[in-house]
Amino acid sequence: MAERTVDGRPAAAPAGHPPAAGKLVVGALIVDSRDRVFLQQRSADRRLFPGCWDVVGGHVEPDESPLEALARELTEETGWRLGRVLHRVAEGQWDADDGTRTEIDYLVEAVGDLTAPRLERDKHPRCAWVGPHDLALLDDSVRRSGSTFVRDAVTAAHTWLARTPAPRRKDISDTL
Repeated sequence: MAERTVDGRPAAAPAGHPPAAGKLVVGALIVDSRDRVFLQQRSADRRLFPGCWDVVGGHVEPDESPLEALARELTEETGWRLGRVLHRVAEGQWDADDGTRTEIDYLVEAVGDLTAPRLERDKHPRCAWVGPHDLALLDDSVRRSGSTFVRDAVTAAHTWLARTPAPRRKDISDTL
């Protein structure tokens, strides 16, 4: 997969070379049994990407691996547990007040009642399951942020899901 920044520029770090601790962000594109991807909408008062649709995820802490961060963030933001990690979907960079972040997003399965996420309502008041024909939901986020990163990641996830039948989907968590 070609590396890119959120705004489409080439990424600074080569693939497989994560930035210093605290600068790496992981995201989980959670897939359900109908091959839809779970997204949550950021609240309008968030400093970064207000009102935009986003994947579950967050910063990798200095004392944890990307896999541990993925599992922690998934549980914190939804109440579900990390099941299998199926595919590395996207990598990009974006700027925060204190520097550039490298985000790596993975297509994952979650364990729990997928009909009842436990959202952090002050941070993410809405959620949606997005199928391949529901991508128009993300158009407003693209306009707000000027970025196609989330839409591109969701599209890449659906492309991989369509190409990879369920029986051939393997856990790749040991490669993270």
